[in-house]
Amino acid sequence: MAEPASCPIAQPVPRTSISVIVPVYQEEAGIREFLEHLRELGPDEIIVVDGGSADRTAEIAGRYASVLITPLGRAVQMNAGAVAATGDVLLFLHADVRLRKSALDIIRRKMADSTCCGGNFDIRFDGNDAAAHIFTLINRWRRRCGIFYGDSGIFCRREIFEQFGGYKPWPILEDYEFARCLWKLGKLSLLEEPIRVSDRRWTNGGLWSTLWSWFWIQALYLAGVSPHRLAKLYRHTR
Repeated sequence: MAEPASCPIAQPVPRTSISVIVPVYQEEAGIREFLEHLRELGPDEIIVVDGGSADRTAEIAGRYASVLITPLGRAVQMNAGAVAATGDVLLFLHADVRLRKSALDIIRRKMADSTCCGGNFDIRFDGNDAAAHIFTLINRWRRRCGIFYGDSGIFCRREIFEQFGGYKPWPILEDYEFARCLWKLGKLSLLEEPIRVSDRRWTNGGLWSTLWSWFWIQALYLAGVSPHRLAKLYRHTR
C-alpha cells in the first residue's frame, strides 16, 4: 500500500522589523519620558541621533537607545540613523510625539503588503483649544493631497529609502520633499491611527507667526525659492 503524500509544512512569514530613528537637539527635558514611552511600543531598534546638544540629551538617551552624534540638521541626522539601522522598515519620529501601543503592530500589518512602500500617521495636536483643532484639520486635509511632514511619523521600507538616497541635505523641507517622493512612487498607507504631537510650536513661537511662517515658506518653495534661503524664515522651537 502506497504511503500517503506528506503535506508541505507552511513556513512562518518573517516578522517585519522596525527601526525607529529619532533626530534630537536640546531635548533633555523630555527625552527620558519619550524613550520610555517608545520602548513600550516594542520597536526592534531605537536609534537616537543627537545634533550636538549642549545639555544632557545624549547622556540620557544612551540609557534607552543607541546614540549617534552628528552635525546639527534633521536631514543629516536622519540619514545617519538610517545608515546605522538594521530594520526592514524605518520609522522617523520627533521627540515630542506620542503613539498608541498598537501603532507599530499596525505598521507591520500594513507593510506585509509588498506593494506598500511606506506611509504615516494621522496627526492630532495636543491641546483642547481652537488652534489645536484647526492645525489638526489642516494637516488632515493636506495629507490627502500628498503633503505631510516629519511630525506625522513617516515610515518606509529600507530599500525605498536607499533608492531615494535618503533625505535631501536641506536645512528645512527635507521631510516635505521626501513625502512627495513617496507619494509619487506608489502605494502609501495613510493610517487613521493617531500620532499625538506637541503644541509647543505655536505655544512657544506664537500662533499667528507660526501660521504665517508655514504659509510663506510653503508658497515660496513652490515658487522655486531654495530651502537654504527659506531656512532664514524658519524659527526652530523647543
